[in-house]
Amino acid sequence: MRRVLLSILSIAVALSAVEINIAVAANVSYAIDELKTEFAKIEPDTKVRVTLGSSGKLTAQIKNGAPYGLFMSANMMYPQTLYDEKRAITEPIVYAEGALAYLSVRERDLSKGLALLKDEKIVKIAIANPKTAPYGKATVEALKKAKIYEAVKAKFVYGESISQTVSYAVTAAEIGIIAKSSLYSSKMTQYKENVNWVSMDPKLYTPIEQGVVLLKYGEDEKAYRAFYDFILSDKAAEIFKKYGYSIP
Repeated sequence: MRRVLLSILSIAVALSAVEINIAVAANVSYAIDELKTEFAKIEPDTKVRVTLGSSGKLTAQIKNGAPYGLFMSANMMYPQTLYDEKRAITEPIVYAEGALAYLSVRERDLSKGLALLKDEKIVKIAIANPKTAPYGKATVEALKKAKIYEAVKAKFVYGESISQTVSYAVTAAEIGIIAKSSLYSSKMTQYKENVNWVSMDPKLYTPIEQGVVLLKYGEDEKAYRAFYDFILSDKAAEIFKKYGYSIP
């Protein structure tokens, strides 16, 4: 009898559990696990499945019918497009503002600023693809504003997302221009500010406003709205700040 009751209880729990699929810009990959953990405290019966990628590629997947109910983009342009095309059911709202930093595995004279990129010892510079990754677009904007883009563009090694760019920065390039959030990952704590990395002057690029929308695919599932509300909550804001983001 006890086994029967346990079996019935297990079935009831399984039936009450909900799984949601969300699309998340790669720069948020460093914070997403902690965000999921905190969300689970208020919605323990909801399992969150995350697909990471560049905002451009995730947008293309959504337009092609990918089953995502929520999209956390690295900028406002892509979610705005989805809203304009009626693929999103909420207008984009800024959940965090990202920042750029440049990182070198080896110690370098970071006091030189971006002029360091012109050093002949810097052969490869990892940046995100500006065509699909908002952080890549911001990088190009910054280098042009600093008037060194033409001098260093031949050195670029492109990552298809900011997470791939981080990987290139620590393996295949002498320096990388990456999302500052990545440097707060437990895997990156060995790299020290002002020794291995430094923040880029935010005056050199347009603020990286990251936008979230609910998508039409998930409009009938309340769990998507619950996660959306959580991402805009004070608790989520604390987590984003911990990973180097600003909150508007």
